[in-house]
Amino acid sequence: MTTSRRTVLTALAAAPALVGAGSSLAQAASTGDTYPSNTAMYADSSLVEGTDYGRRYRRHAMEDNSLTDRYDFGRTTVIAPHGGGIETGTSELCLAIAGYHPADLSVTPGGGPVHDYWMFEALRSSDNGVMHVTSIHCDDTVARSLCAGSLNVLSLHGCTPSQAGLEAGARAVLVGGLNTTLKQYLLGAFKTAGIRAVDAVGEEELAGVSPQNIVNRTLLGMGAQLEITTDLRAAMFGVNTRAGRKTSTTQVFWDFVAAVRTAIQRMEAEQRIA
Repeated sequence: MTTSRRTVLTALAAAPALVGAGSSLAQAASTGDTYPSNTAMYADSSLVEGTDYGRRYRRHAMEDNSLTDRYDFGRTTVIAPHGGGIETGTSELCLAIAGYHPADLSVTPGGGPVHDYWMFEALRSSDNGVMHVTSIHCDDTVARSLCAGSLNVLSLHGCTPSQAGLEAGARAVLVGGLNTTLKQYLLGAFKTAGIRAVDAVGEEELAGVSPQNIVNRTLLGMGAQLEITTDLRAAMFGVNTRAGRKTSTTQVFWDFVAAVRTAIQRMEAEQRIA
């Protein structure tokens, strides 16, 4: 797939504006969420950044990736909107898929490209779910900026087997989002790796098909979303705690990471900038 510079710049100009706390979107909290947006949550003085929650991100200089420095946009950004203690394991996966070992941020085994990333992490010992903001209401300015400046975005989430319509104990990943090509590459890569993957089409809550979903707010208006079951995420770590996960990643974790990175590289290889 060849993407013209004109197409990219046109998409950038047409990208939706950042949503502020006073907008209609920010006023409409999703069912079960305490806060209608990230902005509203950050404004709550009862929550302290660095104690209750944290945000980590990295945007690489253009000369550090495969794009020519003539174009001020990236190919792929990896995000985890509900990391830390909300959807456990997604923070570590976000770092590793972006190309960094979660233990020390060294380049992951096997090398390969690094990608921009952003994550929101709940840091409490309990009651982290109160900081969940659904993806269509995610208005963190750094997250929006990174996604709006990328051709591709991959978003990592956690779900239970029952939420995914699967049997109890299922170790599986649901693949959604509006980028149907990247979805197919992910499904194929997971199959090759021996990881159970299901197309999320038809799973309304997990399909990630809303244009307002942060994962689809890209230069191309589409991204890919992974909903990973609790049981599959648990199998990725020897010590499944916030302190223990980053240093106890299992072969399941690295097989998953390798599959996703393979799919991303295949997608990027087709995106020639003309």
